[in-house]
Amino acid sequence: MIDLKNARLLLCNDDSIHSTGFAALERIARSLSDDVWVCAPETEQSGASHSLSINRPLRLRELGERRFAVDGTPTDCVLLAVNYLLKDHKPDLVLSGVNHGHNIAEDVTYSGTIAAAMEATLLGVPAMALSQAFPEGGAPDFATAEKWGPEVIRKAVAVDWPKNVLVNVNFPPVGPDEVKGIEVVPHGNRKIGDELDRRVDPRGRAYFWIGLSRAKAATIEETDAHVLDEGRIPVTPIYLDLSHYPTIDAMKQAFA
Repeated sequence: MIDLKNARLLLCNDDSIHSTGFAALERIARSLSDDVWVCAPETEQSGASHSLSINRPLRLRELGERRFAVDGTPTDCVLLAVNYLLKDHKPDLVLSGVNHGHNIAEDVTYSGTIAAAMEATLLGVPAMALSQAFPEGGAPDFATAEKWGPEVIRKAVAVDWPKNVLVNVNFPPVGPDEVKGIEVVPHGNRKIGDELDRRVDPRGRAYFWIGLSRAKAATIEETDAHVLDEGRIPVTPIYLDLSHYPTIDAMKQAFA
């Protein structure tokens, strides 16, 4: 359980420190605590996943009081913040987002927003990732995240989470007053990046864009994808232990 009024909050994202969604996250955080720190990427890092910069130096730039930008990935930002900027007084909670677009199902394996929360969790700091879905072709609007974010965060941190667990939250592409509720559900299946757009440059050489379309598959009821489609807010605890214990037991027999 976290006392938000007296908590130190660290904010990060993958859309960059200059993004509209991050500004929304800052407003959400400041409505919860007066001790808010920012350490986020200088440039967009969408799809960076849990990548770490190990082949070049990182630059940490101070933009204002308790506000820093890093020329690296979301993982780099959280690592620098927790182990350098705040090493003498670590954050009580890390909030990552608000992402431009949802992070559901398999998105969690690609998302830099989720990765920032993962890194915090691995460093022993509770973390939540927040994302805002948009209507197809619609303009980004974070009003729903701003209205519902504080309530979701308060309710989530009222529970003691086990070690290696982070919380993933997605806000549906509807107005704040159209949200049909909040549901705690597992994540489902919806593959990203199946679309490949092949083009040819002026010199006749082929190049490719990986698209953002999702493979259309039946969503399983009461998973994050289904709940989001229904206009509700899915809250999904994610466990970082990737071991599959039934297969471990089966393989032990094969290798005995």
